[in-house]
Amino acid sequence: MKANRNKKTGARLNILSIVRNITVLIFIFSGAIIVYLVVYYNPVKSMFPLMHVVFSGNRHLTDDELKSLAGIRSEESLMILSNEQVGRQMLRSPWVRSVNIRKGLPGTLSIAIKEAEPFALLEMKEHLFLVDEKGKLLEELREGSVPFLPVITGDPYKEKEGFSEALSLAKTMNEKGFLAERDHIEILAHKPHELAVTIDGLVVKIGSGRYEEKLAQLLKLEEDIKHMEIRVDYIDLRFAGRAIVKPAADKVIR
Repeated sequence: MKANRNKKTGARLNILSIVRNITVLIFIFSGAIIVYLVVYYNPVKSMFPLMHVVFSGNRHLTDDELKSLAGIRSEESLMILSNEQVGRQMLRSPWVRSVNIRKGLPGTLSIAIKEAEPFALLEMKEHLFLVDEKGKLLEELREGSVPFLPVITGDPYKEKEGFSEALSLAKTMNEKGFLAERDHIEILAHKPHELAVTIDGLVVKIGSGRYEEKLAQLLKLEEDIKHMEIRVDYIDLRFAGRAIVKPAADKVIR
């Protein structure tokens, strides 16, 4: 009798073990199917497909350039599209200062951007670059027309202080209307105390600092030179309280 009971108990345990194993296999198989369906046939992916992308605030970058920059794919679901990721992608461009993204159901994505504005041209190692007012390189000019902007000649990586002073001078000249009234302005950005600017062919050694005062002094000198009909080699405004005008005939007028 005892042997029969042991056989029956062992049989029940075997059956329970088999049922348990089958249950585990069913659970694993069902989980795998669910994961597969979620990853490859997620119904959310097909909801609210992106049909229209509307950009605003861009003047220098085209809509196609912005769409490529944002990494947006056609008919991607708005439900899973990450505003944060799109914005992060777009801010990689030096042209893009800020991004505001808004989803409009059922299928429109509106992206408002604020672009950097070209402030000057940087001539460096025989290449020409557009830079903003902070001196950040926007892009290299390779072909086509060159916009009228002040030209800064130098290397901002090797001569940071001189480049920074050149930007400050260009800002002051812009505020005082020099950029709008002159045909060509080139600032030589080397050492700050050697800073010089060529304005429509007139060389002005301007040094660093006191730019507003020096430019006011330059305007007055230009009137005097024009009235006296003097051909000038250069004007030196680096010294406080005085200006040196070097005529082409090598005679110094103080």
